[in-house]
Amino acid sequence: MDKVLLSIVGPTAIGKTRLSILLAQYFKTEIISADSRQFFKEMQIGTAAPTAEELAAVPHHFIHHKSIIENYNVGAFEKDALSCLGDLFKKHDVVIMLGGSGLYVDAVTKGLDDFPDVDPKIRETLNKRLKTDGLEFLQKQLKEKDPKSYKNIAIDNPHRLIRALEICIGTGKPYSSFLQNKNKERPFKTLSIGLTADRQLIYDRINKRVDTMMDEGLLDEVKGLEKYKTENALNTVGYKELFLYLKGEWDLETAVSEIKKNSRRFAKRQLTWFKKNEATLWFNYDADPEQIIGRIEQELS
Repeated sequence: MDKVLLSIVGPTAIGKTRLSILLAQYFKTEIISADSRQFFKEMQIGTAAPTAEELAAVPHHFIHHKSIIENYNVGAFEKDALSCLGDLFKKHDVVIMLGGSGLYVDAVTKGLDDFPDVDPKIRETLNKRLKTDGLEFLQKQLKEKDPKSYKNIAIDNPHRLIRALEICIGTGKPYSSFLQNKNKERPFKTLSIGLTADRQLIYDRINKRVDTMMDEGLLDEVKGLEKYKTENALNTVGYKELFLYLKGEWDLETAVSEIKKNSRRFAKRQLTWFKKNEATLWFNYDADPEQIIGRIEQELS
């Protein structure tokens, strides 16, 4: 049988972790994570990382393997993940990949586009402008220079925003013009399985998850990370809102409300990204696992 990567995708809080464990147990295999927020060992509660019990159920890779003070990007992950898969496919015909970070999923399954080198001083300048003028200033700049990227990338992610802008400024050409959309060859086949639900149900699940995170001690987790709040890894939903609460700019109710709102927006962008892959097999979030396994077996055969 050909080596197959089962890629489990879908919006946040939809049940990807549960399904991935069931599939890994069925195929007697292992899981690699392509969730860029769950790489960092200091961020447990706010990223909804798998629990100790879930991690013990089947072997996982790329969960809590980095620190927030380390510089780790999608290019490094692509290299590390492909190396890990090379080892795993020596033992297994099927490996599970779990992830809600579309760019990181695509890096493994399709490969990254090649971009020209630009002056590193451009990024330094943009990071300074981020601190002095804010995210919205840079968003407007990208909208002027590359409307296509402004619509398609996660513009509230400072790292992605600055990456696109530095290419625009350093080359004089739109970031989007370097996106070739040509898949690189991989020594395995990818079968993409998507979980979804009615939008309101997704939003309700997100709201409930945020409440659960708060009950589990998210605020204390964020307090313990406050001195690192300028690190890029922490400029993310669930952390940046509570940093503003700790700074005194918001009350706690407002901060929690903003976490829910920004998580819902994130889920909407996730669905938009993953829906672009027309080959993905979509199932309702509460579909019978036997039905999903049956369809996968059908595809594999």
